[in-house]
Amino acid sequence: MTAPVNGSARGRAPEGYDKYAFEPFAVTVDLAVLTLRAGTLHVLLVERGHEPYAGRWALPGGFVLPDESAERAARRELAEETGLSDVSGLHLEQLRTYSEPDRDPRMRVVSVAFAALLPHAPEPHGGGDAAQAQWLRYNALGPLAFDHDRILADAHDRVGAKLEYSCIATAFCPPEFTLGELRQVYETVWGTALDPPNFRRKVLATPGFVEPVPGAARLTGGRGKPAALYRAGTADTLHPPLLRPTTSVSPASPPSSPSPSSPTPSSPSQSPPSPSSPEGRPA
Repeated sequence: MTAPVNGSARGRAPEGYDKYAFEPFAVTVDLAVLTLRAGTLHVLLVERGHEPYAGRWALPGGFVLPDESAERAARRELAEETGLSDVSGLHLEQLRTYSEPDRDPRMRVVSVAFAALLPHAPEPHGGGDAAQAQWLRYNALGPLAFDHDRILADAHDRVGAKLEYSCIATAFCPPEFTLGELRQVYETVWGTALDPPNFRRKVLATPGFVEPVPGAARLTGGRGKPAALYRAGTADTLHPPLLRPTTSVSPASPPSSPSPSSPTPSSPSQSPPSPSSPEGRPA
């Protein structure tokens, strides 16, 4: 390996290099933020205030500034468009890159997408170029702007798969939770009921998955004794994995033709205009 010249490890562009020799393109970030509300999976969406796709629901996101990383841009856009800044418990991880040439009608745009999880998420409010922001039920969404349907579906698939081999389920839970609340995360994301005794046995037999909170318990609405409370353990992965049932019915695919006249309880009172085309592009 050649030693750095003049003590610097940074490379330099060759003399005469023309950075305008290639067609310019922009880099954006998009965030698929998921949470559980009233026992159902919700996603954080913004209504676009400007063209393209003005009035359509979209994932929060925007352009990466020249002096910031993709993750910094994601956190900034989340705060600007939804008001969710300094959110405790936010789990943010890079999902994948979306680079189809016709994603955006304005210019060539490459998007770095993130999957984010929030326990007990606060109410958002629209800001920046977002007319409004709301938590909407995942299984009651209409077509989104750009290619955000694909990004959201990919995020759901990623989270569902990671539930099997990682401790990511605790990111949906408050700092102290019951095993019933933890089980609800799996049931909601996977779209299938799990046997409570079997789930409890597997969770408690997995080293480092959860830790009991000494002396703590919570009434859960039943007639039995209060349920013991747990907190996230020190493990990152599950050994053995907690595999989903093979007969699960996924709630992940939003209906292709929702009824605007029947909004869900978390939906706004007025539905955004229906898209003229199912094809989309990014924020």
